[in-house]
Amino acid sequence: MILFMYKKFSILFLLAIVLLGSGFGCKAPDTKTQAAMAPITLTYWHVFDDSDAFQEMIAKYKVIHPYVTIVYKKMRYEEYEKELLNALAEDRGPDIFSIHNTWMKEYESKIVPMPATITLPFPVIKGTLKKEVTTELRTTNSPTLKDIRDKFVDAVSYDVIFDDGKVYGLPLSVDTLAMFYNRDLFNNAGISQVPQYWNKEFLQDVKKLTKLDPKKDLIQSGVALGGSTNVNRYSDILSVLMMQNGALMLENNQVLFNLVPPTSKDTNYNPGIEALRFYTDFSNSGKESYAWSNTMPNSLEMFISGKLAIYFGYSYDLPTIKTQAPKLNFSVAKLPQIEGNPPTNINFANYWVEVVSKKSTHQAEAWDFIQFITKEEQVKSYLDKTNKPTALRSLIAAQRADDEIGVFADQVLTAKSWYKGKNSQAAEDAIKEMIDTVIRNTGERLQDIIETAASKVQQTLK
Repeated sequence: MILFMYKKFSILFLLAIVLLGSGFGCKAPDTKTQAAMAPITLTYWHVFDDSDAFQEMIAKYKVIHPYVTIVYKKMRYEEYEKELLNALAEDRGPDIFSIHNTWMKEYESKIVPMPATITLPFPVIKGTLKKEVTTELRTTNSPTLKDIRDKFVDAVSYDVIFDDGKVYGLPLSVDTLAMFYNRDLFNNAGISQVPQYWNKEFLQDVKKLTKLDPKKDLIQSGVALGGSTNVNRYSDILSVLMMQNGALMLENNQVLFNLVPPTSKDTNYNPGIEALRFYTDFSNSGKESYAWSNTMPNSLEMFISGKLAIYFGYSYDLPTIKTQAPKLNFSVAKLPQIEGNPPTNINFANYWVEVVSKKSTHQAEAWDFIQFITKEEQVKSYLDKTNKPTALRSLIAAQRADDEIGVFADQVLTAKSWYKGKNSQAAEDAIKEMIDTVIRNTGERLQDIIETAASKVQQTLK
């Protein structure tokens, strides 16, 4: 646990001393303002990011509100949600915490929406000839729904604005699914350009990049597709394939990825089923696209070992790959699309949202802090330190030129996600079972398999 401590005298207090010595006065605040200035501590729980990612932002906030102390705690992802739920149930939870964007509805009863206005004490300098430093209560307006939609990429408003028209959280960044590829394996296979479309050169490239031994066992995989447990973010990959193909994942609280969309011109073509077929064919040894097996190691491990040509992942995978395989010659390209299917670009969003606990006794300050750190002038510090793609539209142009995260940032405007109910893990399990059932080739119809999965995901919406 990291407690950000400052010198005995705050920057603001030192400023007041300087002003007094320069002929400025210091006026005591009224009783109501004094009560609002009582020292408080906000606890903030997060995953993945070290304390130095927030230190600068917290220090700046302390200057404006010296009576607020922020206690930041980084948690291990493996234990985070269990510990968070236990702490909230036992009234020892944090004031502010991070949740995955797919958890938002699951935590609806545990978090409080952003207030329309926030009233807090601020230091001010008054007077013309005789300057006085004082503190006054100031009421500020929170961002409107239009502000949220205008400032953040579209995926954010879909997740943080609930049916009651209120905002339940704000993100510091938004990651997108991209294509990592091994340049050496591409060069050796004579592939000079990475595939842009699933339905053109992608399948041919995978065939060139996949190698089998005399027993038809995979010794080099062209792509990590088709599996579940050993394919990182398998649910995201299959979901975006369905969406790109024209499937409706969810509408009006109804799971629809198993159905032909009502606007479809071809009622005999089910985009969800065809995407499922396309995905699982990569694990079918009888198919020309065969490139993956459920007996293989984890997809990220395979890519790091140099035996996997194409891996689909997020920007957060970059440090792991560079640390564990510093000599691996790889690059990152945009996620392939389906040529000729409007809209031509659909990507997948994966990110965390900062929220305020309903049990916090300092909800105004907690929400004020979230609003403060998610503003452009503050979030730049966080993004520079964590090397993550932005959630703010205003920072996309600058990040596009970045050699490492430019690809991920370039995709955020067209990135989408979908709500998987109040038990996102149960929804993930249903999708995993759907994939595994197809791979086992039990003879069950794809229509029946996808119907079962959709029904199980629908249960999580209740």
